[in-house]
Amino acid sequence: MEGASYQRFPKIKIRELKDDYAKFELRDTDASMANALRRVMIAEVPTIAIDLVEIEVNSSVLNDEFIAHRLGLIPLTSERAMSMRFSRDCDACDGDGQCEFCSVEFHLRAKCMSDQTLDVTSNDLYSSDHTVVPVNFTDSAGYDSSEQRGVIIVKLRRGQELRLRAIARKGIGKDHAKWSPAATVTFMYEPEIHINEDMMDTLSLEEKQSFVESSPTRVFDIDPNTQQVVVVDPEAYTYDDEVLKKAEAMGKPGLVEIYAKEDSFIFTVESTGAVKASQMVLNAIEILKQKLDAVRLSEDTVEADDQFGELGAHMRGG
Repeated sequence: MEGASYQRFPKIKIRELKDDYAKFELRDTDASMANALRRVMIAEVPTIAIDLVEIEVNSSVLNDEFIAHRLGLIPLTSERAMSMRFSRDCDACDGDGQCEFCSVEFHLRAKCMSDQTLDVTSNDLYSSDHTVVPVNFTDSAGYDSSEQRGVIIVKLRRGQELRLRAIARKGIGKDHAKWSPAATVTFMYEPEIHINEDMMDTLSLEEKQSFVESSPTRVFDIDPNTQQVVVVDPEAYTYDDEVLKKAEAMGKPGLVEIYAKEDSFIFTVESTGAVKASQMVLNAIEILKQKLDAVRLSEDTVEADDQFGELGAHMRGG
Protein backbone atom coordinates (compact mmCIF):
# COMPACT_ATOMS: atom_id res chain seq x y z
CA MET A 1 0.00 0.00 0.00
CA GLU A 2 1.37 3.40 -0.97
CA GLY A 3 2.64 5.40 1.98
CA ALA A 4 2.86 2.37 4.29
CA SER A 5 5.95 2.10 6.49
CA TYR A 6 8.00 -1.10 6.63
CA GLN A 7 10.50 0.21 9.16
CA ARG A 8 12.12 -2.50 11.25
CA PHE A 9 14.37 -2.47 14.28
CA PRO A 10 16.94 -5.26 13.84
CA LYS A 11 18.39 -6.91 16.91
CA ILE A 12 21.73 -8.67 17.36
CA LYS A 13 22.45 -11.36 19.95
CA ILE A 14 26.06 -12.46 20.42
CA ARG A 15 26.55 -16.19 20.79
CA GLU A 16 30.32 -16.55 20.67
CA LEU A 17 33.04 -13.93 20.52
CA LYS A 18 36.82 -14.22 20.11
CA ASP A 19 39.41 -11.87 18.65
CA ASP A 20 39.27 -13.59 15.26
CA TYR A 21 35.82 -15.22 15.40
CA ALA A 22 32.26 -14.14 16.05
CA LYS A 23 28.92 -15.91 15.89
CA PHE A 24 25.73 -13.93 16.36
CA GLU A 25 22.02 -13.83 15.57
CA LEU A 26 20.50 -11.07 13.45
CA ARG A 27 16.74 -10.84 13.94
CA ASP A 28 13.78 -8.70 12.82
CA THR A 29 15.16 -7.88 9.38
CA ASP A 30 15.18 -9.44 5.92
CA ALA A 31 17.66 -11.19 3.64
CA SER A 32 18.55 -8.00 1.75
CA MET A 33 19.88 -6.35 4.91
CA ALA A 34 21.68 -9.51 6.05
CA ASN A 35 23.39 -9.90 2.69
CA ALA A 36 24.27 -6.21 2.57
CA LEU A 37 25.99 -6.54 5.96
CA ARG A 38 27.87 -9.64 4.76
CA ARG A 39 29.07 -7.96 1.56
CA VAL A 40 30.17 -4.79 3.37
CA MET A 41 32.24 -6.85 5.85
CA ILE A 42 33.99 -8.67 3.00
CA ALA A 43 34.51 -5.84 0.51
CA GLU A 44 34.12 -2.40 2.11
CA VAL A 45 35.53 -2.43 5.66
CA PRO A 46 38.94 -0.71 5.22
CA THR A 47 42.23 -2.16 6.38
CA ILE A 48 45.90 -1.35 5.84
CA ALA A 49 48.09 -3.40 3.50
CA ILE A 50 51.43 -2.97 1.74
CA ASP A 51 50.79 -1.32 -1.61
CA LEU A 52 54.20 -0.10 -2.80
CA VAL A 53 57.53 -1.96 -2.55
CA GLU A 54 60.94 -0.55 -3.48
CA ILE A 55 63.54 -3.30 -3.68
CA GLU A 56 67.10 -2.13 -2.92
CA VAL A 57 68.87 -5.51 -2.98
CA ASN A 58 67.41 -8.90 -3.84
CA SER A 59 69.74 -11.85 -4.44
CA SER A 60 67.20 -14.47 -3.33
CA VAL A 61 65.70 -17.11 -5.64
CA LEU A 62 62.40 -15.16 -5.84
CA ASN A 63 62.06 -12.24 -8.23
CA ASP A 64 61.06 -8.74 -7.09
CA GLU A 65 57.41 -8.99 -8.21
CA PHE A 66 56.92 -12.30 -6.37
CA ILE A 67 58.24 -10.85 -3.11
CA ALA A 68 56.15 -7.67 -3.51
CA HIS A 69 53.03 -9.79 -3.99
CA ARG A 70 53.77 -11.85 -0.88
CA LEU A 71 54.34 -8.69 1.16
CA GLY A 72 50.98 -7.28 0.07
CA LEU A 73 49.13 -10.34 1.36
CA ILE A 74 50.58 -10.14 4.89
CA PRO A 75 47.75 -8.92 7.20
CA LEU A 76 48.62 -5.79 9.19
CA THR A 77 46.92 -4.61 12.38
CA SER A 78 44.41 -2.02 11.17
CA GLU A 79 42.60 -0.60 14.20
CA ARG A 80 43.29 2.94 12.98
CA ALA A 81 42.26 2.27 9.37
CA MET A 82 38.82 3.88 9.78
CA SER A 83 40.43 7.19 10.85
CA MET A 84 43.15 7.16 8.16
CA ARG A 85 42.74 8.87 4.81
CA PHE A 86 42.67 7.13 1.46
CA SER A 87 45.87 8.07 -0.37
CA ARG A 88 43.88 9.33 -3.37
CA ASP A 89 41.96 11.75 -1.09
CA CYS A 90 44.90 12.93 1.04
CA ASP A 91 45.56 16.65 0.68
CA ALA A 92 48.65 16.55 2.91
CA CYS A 93 50.70 14.76 0.23
CA ASP A 94 48.64 15.73 -2.84
CA GLY A 95 47.59 12.12 -3.39
CA ASP A 96 51.17 10.83 -3.45
CA GLY A 97 50.27 8.36 -0.69
CA GLN A 98 53.46 8.73 1.32
CA CYS A 99 52.62 10.80 4.39
CA GLU A 100 51.76 10.01 8.00
CA PHE A 101 48.05 10.65 7.44
CA CYS A 102 47.54 8.07 4.67
CA SER A 103 50.46 5.63 4.81
CA VAL A 104 52.87 3.67 7.01
CA GLU A 105 56.45 2.93 6.04
CA PHE A 106 58.15 -0.46 6.53
CA HIS A 107 61.79 -1.51 6.15
CA LEU A 108 63.30 -4.97 5.83
CA ARG A 109 66.99 -5.87 5.89
CA ALA A 110 68.12 -9.49 5.99
CA LYS A 111 71.29 -11.33 4.96
CA CYS A 112 72.25 -14.95 5.47
CA MET A 113 75.77 -15.29 6.91
CA SER A 114 75.81 -19.02 7.72
CA ASP A 115 75.32 -22.37 6.01
CA GLN A 116 71.92 -22.75 7.64
CA THR A 117 68.91 -21.52 5.66
CA LEU A 118 67.60 -18.17 6.95
CA ASP A 119 63.82 -17.70 7.04
CA VAL A 120 62.85 -14.09 6.37
CA THR A 121 59.41 -13.56 7.93
CA SER A 122 56.90 -10.83 8.65
CA ASN A 123 58.61 -10.38 12.02
CA ASP A 124 61.57 -8.88 10.12
CA LEU A 125 59.42 -5.98 8.88
CA TYR A 126 60.06 -2.81 10.90
CA SER A 127 57.20 -0.32 10.96
CA SER A 128 57.31 3.47 11.34
CA ASP A 129 54.04 3.24 13.33
CA HIS A 130 53.87 0.88 16.31
CA THR A 131 50.07 0.55 15.89
CA VAL A 132 50.43 -0.88 12.37
CA VAL A 133 52.51 -4.06 12.44
CA PRO A 134 52.21 -7.55 10.92
CA VAL A 135 49.57 -9.65 12.66
CA ASN A 136 51.06 -11.87 15.36
CA PHE A 137 50.06 -15.50 14.81
CA THR A 138 51.76 -16.72 17.99
CA ASP A 139 50.01 -19.74 19.49
CA SER A 140 48.19 -18.55 22.61
CA ALA A 141 48.92 -21.90 24.31
CA GLY A 142 52.64 -21.08 24.16
CA TYR A 143 53.70 -24.16 22.23
CA ASP A 144 56.84 -24.03 20.13
CA SER A 145 55.44 -23.99 16.60
CA SER A 146 56.39 -22.62 13.21
CA GLU A 147 53.56 -20.08 13.46
CA GLN A 148 55.50 -18.19 16.11
CA ARG A 149 58.05 -17.17 13.48
CA GLY A 150 55.55 -15.13 11.50
CA VAL A 151 54.61 -15.41 7.83
CA ILE A 152 57.55 -16.59 5.73
CA ILE A 153 58.40 -14.14 2.95
CA VAL A 154 61.48 -15.84 1.45
CA LYS A 155 64.31 -18.21 2.41
CA LEU A 156 67.94 -17.16 2.03
CA ARG A 157 71.13 -19.19 1.72
CA ARG A 158 74.68 -18.07 2.53
CA GLY A 159 75.53 -14.76 0.88
CA GLN A 160 71.97 -14.01 -0.25
CA GLU A 161 70.49 -10.69 0.85
CA LEU A 162 67.17 -8.83 0.82
CA ARG A 163 66.76 -5.12 1.50
CA LEU A 164 63.59 -3.21 0.74
CA ARG A 165 61.31 -0.33 1.66
CA ALA A 166 57.53 -0.74 1.63
CA ILE A 167 54.60 1.66 1.91
CA ALA A 168 51.30 0.42 3.41
CA ARG A 169 48.09 2.26 2.57
CA LYS A 170 44.42 2.17 3.46
CA GLY A 171 42.14 0.28 1.08
CA ILE A 172 39.06 -1.94 0.77
CA GLY A 173 38.55 -5.48 -0.44
CA LYS A 174 36.55 -4.24 -3.43
CA ASP A 175 39.81 -2.83 -4.83
CA HIS A 176 42.03 -5.82 -3.95
CA ALA A 177 41.57 -8.93 -1.80
CA LYS A 178 44.64 -8.03 0.29
CA TRP A 179 42.57 -5.28 1.95
CA SER A 180 39.70 -7.57 2.94
CA PRO A 181 39.58 -8.05 6.73
CA ALA A 182 37.43 -11.17 6.44
CA ALA A 183 38.66 -14.72 6.10
CA THR A 184 35.02 -15.78 5.73
CA VAL A 185 31.59 -14.32 6.43
CA THR A 186 28.52 -16.54 6.12
CA PHE A 187 24.91 -16.47 7.26
CA MET A 188 22.09 -18.98 7.23
CA TYR A 189 18.37 -18.78 7.82
CA GLU A 190 17.46 -20.03 11.28
CA PRO A 191 15.48 -23.27 10.77
CA GLU A 192 12.18 -23.96 12.52
CA ILE A 193 11.44 -27.69 12.86
CA HIS A 194 8.08 -29.22 13.88
CA ILE A 195 7.57 -32.95 14.44
CA ASN A 196 4.08 -34.45 14.00
CA GLU A 197 3.95 -36.35 17.29
CA ASP A 198 0.77 -38.29 16.43
CA MET A 199 2.27 -39.58 13.20
CA MET A 200 5.60 -40.28 14.90
CA ASP A 201 3.87 -42.51 17.48
CA THR A 202 2.79 -44.85 14.67
CA LEU A 203 6.42 -45.70 13.88
CA SER A 204 8.36 -48.55 15.44
CA LEU A 205 11.62 -47.91 17.29
CA GLU A 206 13.60 -49.24 14.28
CA GLU A 207 11.77 -46.87 11.93
CA LYS A 208 12.42 -43.96 14.27
CA GLN A 209 16.10 -44.87 14.38
CA SER A 210 16.19 -45.08 10.57
CA PHE A 211 14.54 -41.66 10.35
CA VAL A 212 17.06 -40.10 12.76
CA GLU A 213 20.01 -41.59 10.86
CA SER A 214 18.73 -40.31 7.51
CA SER A 215 19.92 -36.82 8.40
CA PRO A 216 23.59 -36.24 7.41
CA THR A 217 24.01 -34.03 10.47
CA ARG A 218 22.86 -34.71 14.03
CA VAL A 219 19.60 -32.76 14.02
CA PHE A 220 17.40 -35.42 15.65
CA ASP A 221 17.88 -38.04 18.34
CA ILE A 222 15.80 -40.51 20.31
CA ASP A 223 15.06 -39.72 23.94
CA PRO A 224 16.26 -42.78 25.93
CA ASN A 225 13.46 -42.36 28.48
CA THR A 226 10.40 -41.68 26.33
CA GLN A 227 11.64 -43.32 23.08
CA GLN A 228 10.41 -40.22 21.25
CA VAL A 229 12.23 -38.48 18.41
CA VAL A 230 13.38 -35.04 19.57
CA VAL A 231 15.17 -32.12 17.92
CA VAL A 232 18.60 -31.77 19.53
CA ASP A 233 20.27 -29.22 17.24
CA PRO A 234 18.03 -27.43 14.73
CA GLU A 235 20.93 -25.30 13.46
CA ALA A 236 22.80 -28.40 12.33
CA TYR A 237 20.16 -28.76 9.59
CA THR A 238 21.66 -27.89 6.22
CA TYR A 239 18.44 -27.68 4.18
CA ASP A 240 19.33 -30.93 2.39
CA ASP A 241 15.72 -32.28 2.61
CA GLU A 242 17.02 -35.79 3.38
CA VAL A 243 14.67 -36.30 6.33
CA LEU A 244 11.72 -35.09 4.23
CA LYS A 245 12.60 -37.58 1.50
CA LYS A 246 12.93 -40.31 4.15
CA ALA A 247 9.49 -39.50 5.57
CA GLU A 248 7.94 -39.73 2.09
CA ALA A 249 9.75 -43.03 1.43
CA MET A 250 8.26 -44.38 4.67
CA GLY A 251 4.80 -43.35 3.47
CA LYS A 252 4.58 -40.63 6.12
CA PRO A 253 4.60 -37.27 4.31
CA GLY A 254 4.17 -34.48 6.82
CA LEU A 255 5.99 -36.43 9.53
CA VAL A 256 8.23 -33.41 9.99
CA GLU A 257 7.87 -29.84 8.77
CA ILE A 258 10.91 -27.59 8.35
CA TYR A 259 10.69 -23.87 7.66
CA ALA A 260 13.33 -21.17 7.28
CA LYS A 261 12.60 -18.13 9.43
CA GLU A 262 12.74 -15.31 6.89
CA ASP A 263 13.56 -12.64 9.49
CA SER A 264 16.18 -14.49 11.54
CA PHE A 265 19.77 -15.21 10.49
CA ILE A 266 22.81 -16.82 12.10
CA PHE A 267 26.12 -15.16 11.14
CA THR A 268 29.59 -16.67 11.34
CA VAL A 269 32.46 -14.20 10.96
CA GLU A 270 36.17 -15.05 10.81
CA SER A 271 38.81 -12.32 10.65
CA THR A 272 42.26 -12.38 9.06
CA GLY A 273 43.53 -10.69 12.23
CA ALA A 274 43.79 -7.22 10.68
CA VAL A 275 40.86 -6.12 12.85
CA LYS A 276 39.00 -8.01 15.55
CA ALA A 277 35.87 -9.81 14.42
CA SER A 278 33.68 -7.69 16.71
CA GLN A 279 35.22 -4.46 15.35
CA MET A 280 34.71 -5.69 11.79
CA VAL A 281 30.97 -6.06 12.44
CA LEU A 282 30.74 -2.60 14.06
CA ASN A 283 32.70 -0.98 11.22
CA ALA A 284 30.46 -2.69 8.66
CA ILE A 285 27.32 -1.37 10.38
CA GLU A 286 28.78 2.15 10.44
CA ILE A 287 29.66 1.98 6.72
CA LEU A 288 26.20 0.62 5.90
CA LYS A 289 24.63 3.53 7.78
CA GLN A 290 26.76 5.98 5.77
CA LYS A 291 25.58 4.37 2.53
CA LEU A 292 21.94 4.62 3.58
CA ASP A 293 22.44 8.27 4.53
CA ALA A 294 23.89 8.90 1.06
CA VAL A 295 20.83 7.27 -0.53
CA ARG A 296 18.51 9.39 1.62
CA LEU A 297 20.43 12.53 0.65
CA SER A 298 20.22 11.69 -3.06
CA GLU A 299 16.46 11.15 -2.73
CA ASP A 300 16.12 14.57 -1.09
CA THR A 301 18.13 16.06 -3.97
CA VAL A 302 15.83 14.47 -6.55
CA GLU A 303 12.78 15.81 -4.70
CA ALA A 304 14.34 19.29 -4.70
CA ASP A 305 14.93 19.06 -8.45
CA ASP A 306 11.30 18.06 -8.96
CA GLN A 307 10.16 20.99 -6.87
CA PHE A 308 12.52 23.73 -8.07
CA GLY A 309 13.47 22.39 -11.51
CA GLU A 310 16.52 23.97 -13.14
CA LEU A 311 16.98 26.41 -10.25
CA GLY A 312 17.80 23.60 -7.79
CA ALA A 313 20.30 22.00 -10.18
CA HIS A 314 21.89 25.40 -10.87
CA MET A 315 22.32 26.10 -7.13
CA ARG A 316 24.25 22.79 -6.80
CA GLY A 317 26.45 23.75 -9.72
CA GLY A 318 24.72 21.28 -12.11
